[in-house]
Amino acid sequence: MSGQDQQYFGNDPLAVRDTDHYTEEYVPGFVEKWDELIDWKGRTESEGRFFIDQLKARGVEKVLDVATGTGFHSVRLLEEGFETVSADGSPEMLAKAFQNGLDYGGYILRVVHADWRWLNRDVHGTYDAIICLGNSFTHLFSERDRRKALAEFYAMLKHDGVLILDQRNYDALLDGDYSNAHTYYYCGKEVSAEPEHVDDGLARFVYRFPDNAEYNLNMFPLRKDYTRRLMREVGFQHIDTYGDFQESTNGGHPDFYIHIAEKSYRREDELKKNYSTAVETAREYYNSHDADNFYYTLWGGTDIHVGLYQSDDEDIAEASRRTVEEMAAKLDITADTKIIDVGAGYGGSARYLARTFGCHVTCLNLSEVENDRNREMNEQAGLSHLIDVVDGSFEDIPSQDNAFDIVWSQDAFLHSGDRLRVLEECVRVLRNKGSLIFTDPMASDNADKSQLQPILDRLHLDTLGTPTFYTKQLAKHGLNRVEFDDHSHQLTNHYGRVLQELEKRGPELEGKVSREYQDRMKTGLRNWVNGGKTGNLAWGIFVFKQD
Repeated sequence: MSGQDQQYFGNDPLAVRDTDHYTEEYVPGFVEKWDELIDWKGRTESEGRFFIDQLKARGVEKVLDVATGTGFHSVRLLEEGFETVSADGSPEMLAKAFQNGLDYGGYILRVVHADWRWLNRDVHGTYDAIICLGNSFTHLFSERDRRKALAEFYAMLKHDGVLILDQRNYDALLDGDYSNAHTYYYCGKEVSAEPEHVDDGLARFVYRFPDNAEYNLNMFPLRKDYTRRLMREVGFQHIDTYGDFQESTNGGHPDFYIHIAEKSYRREDELKKNYSTAVETAREYYNSHDADNFYYTLWGGTDIHVGLYQSDDEDIAEASRRTVEEMAAKLDITADTKIIDVGAGYGGSARYLARTFGCHVTCLNLSEVENDRNREMNEQAGLSHLIDVVDGSFEDIPSQDNAFDIVWSQDAFLHSGDRLRVLEECVRVLRNKGSLIFTDPMASDNADKSQLQPILDRLHLDTLGTPTFYTKQLAKHGLNRVEFDDHSHQLTNHYGRVLQELEKRGPELEGKVSREYQDRMKTGLRNWVNGGKTGNLAWGIFVFKQD
């Protein structure tokens, strides 16, 4: 390696955790080899028209590529007719990109040397879209720098603009589930990119090339939900996250996540029309004819959550109602108490609470079909004056801050692809000294995650929560865990009972629930039962209170 090709990380490379150091890491020799790592042809085939279609679907014309690198995406955008400005913080990368523009179609790239933290100073104008691809955002090592960069991106977007930002799946890397096949992003057949060191503040990768040359990059390991949170806090209104260009991130561990963040402001009455991918999947499922008839007919039609069983053959509805009674007994509820039931289903819990205590309950639920049944049953029970039923998502609760004394939820949080967001929303609407009480089917803290994959695949999710996850995350928001009644065995009991009833009462469902749905449900229920028996699942009643 020549002198100009040598990277310098000092005496302790693991101590190099500085945003500005990336300019020294992309030395000329490494930049010259970068296209071997990407393999433009392979990359084009792997990502297809994903980014192009996302931009065109939003009517985008003018794009700022803030992580141009050697120009792969800038050239693709120009080929598709987008007006494109190409920015990067590395002069070596920009020089290579400019040459690649000429070599790959005779395009003259409009290149700008720019630092994201002062993007509005270095680049002029506003854009329909900004793309930050190639795992580039990971070069920012301080949260202050990340927030500043995202704020600059936000400011340079037009009022209805979109930011597309990708990142390596550092969650898998940090959690010991890393298995990168380099199928999508790094397509070079003779090049490897492997982690050399990983901790919560550093992911150091080594890149090996056919001529035995080796280079390193020191990057910050961004967790997916952390990145999404920063985007929201900067002001982006709606964020969808994809795994390796797929519409959902379930089914193993993707190499990369792609976040698509929209700036366009949405009023509260518009939020329910813009559910996240995971929530929309759940909404479509629970709105389906099969699901509605199955839960209403076989599960009990009032309480459609996990029950507390006192015998192996106890009625599902009785055991499910016992869960509600047990939860309510843990709280101080009066007629003046304001409660929101997040993921209320058919509203059985709300009717119990309103009838028993005379309190006011707001039912928030994503299924309009279930909500219609809920309203009908409230009317029949003479409780409509105490219960409001609201169509909406727990990822964007359509309510003012500090509106409720109690946030209540039963077996709903698992349906979110962004549980951190759900918890933030629950805390936001909770009054001072308020309580959060909930149940949720979870992975146990020591679960074998590979054995949970059949459950995740059926739910179209990439993870489940855990008891430790909820305790740690809510503590960050000032909520102390008062208790956790561990009833994990009841998860097995419940899904086993539902399976028994389905196998016994299948003919009764003829004409109401399709045979295909019943067969899929039986498979899913067996997966839950098996997960519980192997100790990979957890369930119980959580109670948290604000200080």
